[in-house]
Amino acid sequence: MITAREDRRRTFDALPPGVAPESWWGRAWVRVLEARSDGARLARGRAYAEEGRLEAVTVTPGRAVAYVRGSRPRPYRTSVALGTFTDEAWDELLEAVAADPAQLAALLEREVPQALAEALLPGRGDLIPTCSCPDFGRPPCKHAAALCYRLARLVDHDPFVLLLLRGRGERELLDELSRRSAAHAARERPAAASELPGVLARAALAPRSLPPLPAPPAPPAAPGHPPACPDDPAAPDPLALDQLATDAAARAYGLLTTGQDPVGGLGLWQDAARLASAHPTSGLTGAARALYRDLARATGRSTTELARAAAAWRQGGAPALEVLDEPWDPPAGPFDRARPALRAAGLEGFRPHRNHLSGPIRQLRFGRDGRWYPYESSAAAPDDWWPAGAPSTDPVEALTRLRPPAAEGPTGTAW
Repeated sequence: MITAREDRRRTFDALPPGVAPESWWGRAWVRVLEARSDGARLARGRAYAEEGRLEAVTVTPGRAVAYVRGSRPRPYRTSVALGTFTDEAWDELLEAVAADPAQLAALLEREVPQALAEALLPGRGDLIPTCSCPDFGRPPCKHAAALCYRLARLVDHDPFVLLLLRGRGERELLDELSRRSAAHAARERPAAASELPGVLARAALAPRSLPPLPAPPAPPAAPGHPPACPDDPAAPDPLALDQLATDAAARAYGLLTTGQDPVGGLGLWQDAARLASAHPTSGLTGAARALYRDLARATGRSTTELARAAAAWRQGGAPALEVLDEPWDPPAGPFDRARPALRAAGLEGFRPHRNHLSGPIRQLRFGRDGRWYPYESSAAAPDDWWPAGAPSTDPVEALTRLRPPAAEGPTGTAW
């Protein structure tokens, strides 16, 4: 059953590139937008919408929010506000719809009744855009314009999006219209007892067999994008909520497709490395840097240690992190086979120590899972080892997968 909270909050996944609205009310929305805006910004915004630069759009009473990808790596948080109706205005509007079968039929067919167009559609100056981008010119900026064009397409397909922006959800509107319509019908003609809804008790209680349940739908190809979170001074940071929602979606996807929880059983340090591994250290956004700082503080480690652990997690998950953190003494057999194989491949100068085979700027670490994990350092910092490639049961293959040695050292030191 849909709750009142769910009914008043709808999230729409990113739409594929598409054409302009086809309905008269969708085109009317665009005319309102274009009547008060800068032509160049609108053109860029329309192009952004058609190119699919918007993430999921979240609509709540009086506001629509989305992240829009611009020229920078981090998307901009953009919203458009539209005034909601008072309870008195809703009462007048719903009474008019319930009393007119033509208007009620149009709304049920997901069309905007002509008689309600003036009340429902925004007027000049009613759409109030905001955006986190640095464009402080006359609104809307191109990101807010892109959201307005996307809203025109959403309203074009489903007028209940417009009604939600005006303050009421689809389920509560349909329930209220059903009640009012029944009241109008009862006033016009009292129902006979035989016309009352229901079934005989013996028919309701008669034994019957139910058909088998249908097969479950196929799982999606990848976890979905989380919805954008509207501004709320009492709510947590929207970027933190976005991170939590993204991680929850990935965890749910793993449970759905494999039946196993990818996070179950992880310790604090393992989970911190897993979370950080989704954000490579090169080119970190401000939000990702804040995430690294918070995770490092929570685990009592430095951000450099966390970056190294994240690189290990990307290399091979929990087994690779164990190789990074815990030296051990393996049996002699793997090393007796590995060193001649390396010499035969022209890879000499590797010295053994515990589970490590170390060269001048390259190293192999033998894991408890029987695989060799490649590491790199630089001439300037020969003891600063960073995970550098995929592991392999063949030590020669693990090293030869790496790029040729470079003077600048491993990519991990960019942190």
